[in-house]
Amino acid sequence: MTAPLPLPHRALYQEVAERLRERIFARELEPGSWIDELKLCADFGISRTPLREALKVLAAEGLVTMKLRRGAYVTEMSERDVREAYQLLALLESDAAAQVAANATDAQLQELGALHAELAQQVGLRDAFFAANERFHLRLLEIEGNRWRQQIVTDLRRVMKLNRHHSLFKQGRIQESLKEHDALTDALLRRDGAASARLLREHFHNGLAAATAPDTPLA
Repeated sequence: MTAPLPLPHRALYQEVAERLRERIFARELEPGSWIDELKLCADFGISRTPLREALKVLAAEGLVTMKLRRGAYVTEMSERDVREAYQLLALLESDAAAQVAANATDAQLQELGALHAELAQQVGLRDAFFAANERFHLRLLEIEGNRWRQQIVTDLRRVMKLNRHHSLFKQGRIQESLKEHDALTDALLRRDGAASARLLREHFHNGLAAATAPDTPLA
């Protein structure tokens, strides 16, 4: 039998796209800022072709906005964008929570409980709390198993990282968020689908209120 061919490495433009994502999420490229293609080509030691292909990928993800005859810009989220993203996340994830409460295995529910415990340990570390929070939400979607839902939510969560007024920046919001996660995790472990869906909708409603509050400090 013929030996299988090795899988190819990622194309150069995919590596460039990943490095640009990292710069955007680290705020090295600020929302609303113009992307200097010549400078990035020099930084990365590449030609403009893979860079432009990478920018197309990020534009499809919503992280970059292409403007006619003006070039590429890091996407800047308006308050309307933030509201619409939160509303969609609330709809998609609350339905997933109800499905997980009803259909997940005991082991999968215990895994969510463990992820919640990790979240609780990161209360004093904002970035670590962000990461643990995202792991919990994405794992819930993986357990539910609707790949279309996962793709949409992943794209929405990626774009939400551009939000200058993230809900968890508000003073005290991390503690409030953790209490909401406590109640949600308890409902999931009790297999209460209706309560799980309701609590997750409330979680996003409270997050939106915090993200759009006028006194929310800048990121």
